[in-house]
Amino acid sequence: MRQVFAEPAITCEDRSDGVRILRSTEPVGACPRSLAEPLRTWARETPDRVLAAERTSSGGWLPVSYGEARTQVDALAQALLDRGLGQESPLLVLSGNTIDHLLLTLACYTIGAPIVPVSVAYSVRSATHLRLRAITELVRPGMVFADDGELFGAALDAVRAVAGPACRELVARDARGPRHESLDGLLRTTVTADVDRAFHAVNGDDVAKILFTSGSTDVPKGVLNTHAMLGANQQMLRQIWPFVTRTPPVLTDWLPWSHTFGGNHNLHLALCNGGSLYIDNGKPTPDLFERTLEALRSAPPTICVNVPAGYAMLVHRLEQDHALASQVFGAAELILYAGAALDSGLRSRLRELAKKATGRDIPVVSSWGATETGPAATSTYGSVRDGMGVPLPGVSVKLVPHGARQEIRVLSPSVTPGYVGKKSDDVFDDEGYYRTGDAARLLDDSDPRKGLVFDGRIAEDFKLSSGTWVAPGRLRETLLATTGILADAVVVGADRSSVSALCWLRAGQDDDDPDVRLHLARKLAELNQGGGSAARIERLLLVTEPPSLDHGEITDKGYINQRAVVTRRAALIALLYQEPIDPAVVRPAYAATIPQV
Repeated sequence: MRQVFAEPAITCEDRSDGVRILRSTEPVGACPRSLAEPLRTWARETPDRVLAAERTSSGGWLPVSYGEARTQVDALAQALLDRGLGQESPLLVLSGNTIDHLLLTLACYTIGAPIVPVSVAYSVRSATHLRLRAITELVRPGMVFADDGELFGAALDAVRAVAGPACRELVARDARGPRHESLDGLLRTTVTADVDRAFHAVNGDDVAKILFTSGSTDVPKGVLNTHAMLGANQQMLRQIWPFVTRTPPVLTDWLPWSHTFGGNHNLHLALCNGGSLYIDNGKPTPDLFERTLEALRSAPPTICVNVPAGYAMLVHRLEQDHALASQVFGAAELILYAGAALDSGLRSRLRELAKKATGRDIPVVSSWGATETGPAATSTYGSVRDGMGVPLPGVSVKLVPHGARQEIRVLSPSVTPGYVGKKSDDVFDDEGYYRTGDAARLLDDSDPRKGLVFDGRIAEDFKLSSGTWVAPGRLRETLLATTGILADAVVVGADRSSVSALCWLRAGQDDDDPDVRLHLARKLAELNQGGGSAARIERLLLVTEPPSLDHGEITDKGYINQRAVVTRRAALIALLYQEPIDPAVVRPAYAATIPQV
């Protein structure tokens, strides 16, 4: 039988102060010196294998092989050296996942210049470009790239306004005048021995990439990603998934390279193992999901990767189309999710769907980590199949009591050295563990080897006036699940006597509809049944204005920033607690009717 997983070797240390440490006793194997090494290795050993492919306008695939990529990357590396890029002069990327973006990334890896991919939303969905300007000020790029000079024209102007004329502007198409250099022009650069010298000078401590956090609890931070930490994380994955060393993985993936799941975990999983990455130009939204289905149909992955929202849409469609399910899962060795918890019912449906389509049991596994951890720190592998899993080889996690919960901290070769322009004094504890701000608990307190369960974000916790701690992330999930008609919510009540919530309805729901309000009132009563003050929501207010990206209320990944919402919507929170109670506020309907607007 084919070995998909290694078996974890985990120890647990219980300390007198309530701290608990879970460690993997398996060390991390040898890692590449830089992330440019795998490209050169596979270009030499398998030059004709597809490294990456992107969709064409006709719906086919435009591939680039390892051999072709090596030639083009060297030309771009020379061009970047000629323009002064290096450790102190990064390349800022505004546009999304494309082969051009990949080639520039590998060119930066080759010469030791950090690549800084930022969310496309900061360029095309923002009216003010405030976040893009702040990022530019922080990293001071030597060059900025966008695939379309017209579409990203305003964003390029915003970068130039901050970085000044010394920052070169590079586009793949639709150049707007002489200040835009052409990517085709750089690809025609004659390569000199300077490229090899730069390649050999890169070491593990050099910054390979700067990734900005999503800003779900604060303003985005620029996380330093070194070659060593990223290489170590890939070696950890090779050790828990030994099949990738025998059969190069194939991934068909939409996840953006401006975030660590897509840009580090998935991209490097293909690169470091001589695999192939098919760039899906769809995503799990109603208007783009058909593209994802077509990409999966034409390039079935050996490792399925997605976030829970993506799997929810996928399962719904594949349950109606057995032939497509057979195509999508036909080559799969593994189904991986990360980024959020996967509902147990959805997980069962996904596993059953894959088995029905293939006749095989395909493991459905999770991974947990952060931009700061490279990203993977724990995973469900071997006999551990639930929750967040257990530490990867070479990783220790520390559970530190924090009120009624425990913060999870990480010590690992794949942890960041810090942030751009920010002191790291409060990032690590006195033993060197990275403070994640996440909460976790043991799945089985009597058997730590069964692994961990995610328990929300400690950074969002607040106290009621009674001194009782509230975990808003956990309560928010309960509220959304119980009501069934809310798109999102922010749980509030710091220094108040009770918990309340600002809420947004799903599309198609009317906040003035008495039946909607009655439904919410009844569901609040159901949620509150038998709960203490920290588990009860006594008042709810429906908000019509959507969360603002420019004001930081929502991240580019669609996550609510609780702190920003609380700050910007202080007047609405005051309305929630106003006496007498405003008619717009929904209260639990235990036995009485609710006020109508």
